[in-house]
Amino acid sequence: MDNFSYCTPTRYIFGKDTESQTGTLVKEYLDNPSKILLVYGQGSVIRSGLLNRVKDSIGKQGIDILELGGVKPNPTDDRVYEGIDLCRSEQVQAVVAVGGGSAIDTAKAIALGTIYDGDFWDFYAGKLPATKALPIGVVLTIPAAGSEGSGNSVITKKEGMHKISLRSDYALRPKFAVLNPELTYTLPPEQTVAGVSDMMAHIMERYFTPTQGVEVTDRISEGLLRAIMEVAPIVLKEPTNYDARANIMWAGTLAHNGICGCGKIEDWVSHFMEHELSALYGVTHGTGLAVVFPAWLTFMAHHKPLRVKQFAMNVMGVTTKGDDLSVALEGIEKLKMFYKSIGLPVTLKELGIENPEFDELVRKLHENKGDIIGGYYRLTDKDTIEIYKLMV
Repeated sequence: MDNFSYCTPTRYIFGKDTESQTGTLVKEYLDNPSKILLVYGQGSVIRSGLLNRVKDSIGKQGIDILELGGVKPNPTDDRVYEGIDLCRSEQVQAVVAVGGGSAIDTAKAIALGTIYDGDFWDFYAGKLPATKALPIGVVLTIPAAGSEGSGNSVITKKEGMHKISLRSDYALRPKFAVLNPELTYTLPPEQTVAGVSDMMAHIMERYFTPTQGVEVTDRISEGLLRAIMEVAPIVLKEPTNYDARANIMWAGTLAHNGICGCGKIEDWVSHFMEHELSALYGVTHGTGLAVVFPAWLTFMAHHKPLRVKQFAMNVMGVTTKGDDLSVALEGIEKLKMFYKSIGLPVTLKELGIENPEFDELVRKLHENKGDIIGGYYRLTDKDTIEIYKLMV
């Protein structure tokens, strides 16, 4: 096990009707601001009445509210610049996101850029680390990205369509996150399963590691993955099953708040490869990951199979005796069967991409992430194009 530092300062408020506490939480955990920016998506939080409930709760604390709505999936830099300008001109002191990963990631970028004299994209371009930001709070509506408990944010720069993830240990972790599973009852099935895929990928990016002696962290990851796969079909069959929704929501948070990566070198190539798919083709991130991960695993089964075999046995329940490769491949097939059973695609064609531009995907991938990428297995452009082709 490697040395590690682990800090999760987010206060989680979990359960029914917890959004009614938002105002008190803003006052207590966001440094008692007099004015905040509320960031949200394209309308569901308005239609459901959630936005008004949150605003009423905050307003009761005597806090002024500015709004930035209309954040789209795969959020882009133009909305961030708009939010930064608004926060600076109105002297906003904190940012609250109401929604899923796109709203939260946008709120984080705004909070980071508001107090920085330069271009917020400097942080995403890797020119300097993210060390301070306006305080951030979250009311979560879509369990998927795990951004409510992480220091991460993903934004796409529209010029050149560069989709880049930023990671910070502390500065971008929300001070509080409200998690009410009831708010997810009306999620469409396609959003629910995309979220399941995303949270599973967050765990697997950490599970596939070259680090030895991490049995405790491995067992945490394996247990979470098995629980997600057990509960996901129940959620689809019974959308208002509170306990099933609660387990999925909490799993999404634990998948990405860092606990599954303690003491490990992490990978993240599958996320990088999917970012290029969603940047170029506009696909839903979690849905794209269901296509990318089995292809990545198949490549690894042929090049570095031991962890893939462990995954096959401990997560996918493969009991067949055989060599490392055959056991690993059986586990991958079982993963694909699970994805298909809940309505996820496992090929680019099923994702709606008939004629993928492999050369462009690989060019952008290595332009954004470097010539050699990956923590579990070091990959060149010759390797990544092979993985993309395994998605067909």
